[in-house]
Amino acid sequence: MKYIKFGTYTGKENMQIDSDLLDNAIKEQSSEPVFRLYAWSPKCVSLGRNQEVETNSFNGIDVVRRVTGGRALLHDDEITYSYITPVSVIPNGETVKESYKYISGILIEFFKTLGVELEFGGGKCKSPNHDYCMLISTGADVCYKGKKIIGSAQYRKNGYILQHGSILFGYDKELLEILFNEEVSQDSLTTVNEILPDITKEEFVHKLENFILKL
Repeated sequence: MKYIKFGTYTGKENMQIDSDLLDNAIKEQSSEPVFRLYAWSPKCVSLGRNQEVETNSFNGIDVVRRVTGGRALLHDDEITYSYITPVSVIPNGETVKESYKYISGILIEFFKTLGVELEFGGGKCKSPNHDYCMLISTGADVCYKGKKIIGSAQYRKNGYILQHGSILFGYDKELLEILFNEEVSQDSLTTVNEILPDITKEEFVHKLENFILKL
C-alpha cells in the first residue's frame, strides 16, 4: 500500500488532491491501493456530489463540493482519510456494501490497537431528514456503542474506488447547530476525544500512520 503523508490543506486543495490521486491511479492502471491522511484549514463545509444547497448559507465558512455523494459535512476538528484502490483488489469489490466493509475495516482494526471496539452502522438511518451528514448512521459508517464516529462516502470511476471519510476528533456543537439549523444530539455521534481523552491529535495521527505503513 502506498501512503501519502499527513498534511493540512484548504478544502479545495484537499478535494483536488483526492481527485488527482484517483485519476492518476486510473491513468497508470495501478494495482497498489493508496491511503492518505489529511486535515483542513480553514474549516470547510463539503457538499455531496449531487446535493442541492445554497452555498451562501454557511455564514462565510469555506464551501467545496466532493466528488463523492452524501450530505453536507463540516470539516473542522477531525482527521480525514482517503483510500484509492482498484475494485478488483477488494474481495467482492463490485458490491458497494462489501467494499465499504473492507476499506472501513482497516480503521476498525486500527482502533482495536487502541483498545476500542467499533462496529458498522448497520444500514439504519436514524433520521433521513438531517442535513448534517454525521447525524445519519448507515451501513457505510462506523460507530462506537451505536454512536457515529466515522462517516465515509465513495465514488467509482473506470474500475477504481475513491473512498474518503471523517474521523471525528471533536466538534463545535454550537457552530454545527447554527450552520445546519438543527439540534446536534450526543446520542447520535461521538468523538475520539470522548472515547480516548488522553490521546492528542498528533499522537493519533502518528499511531495511525505507523499502523498503515505495516499493512
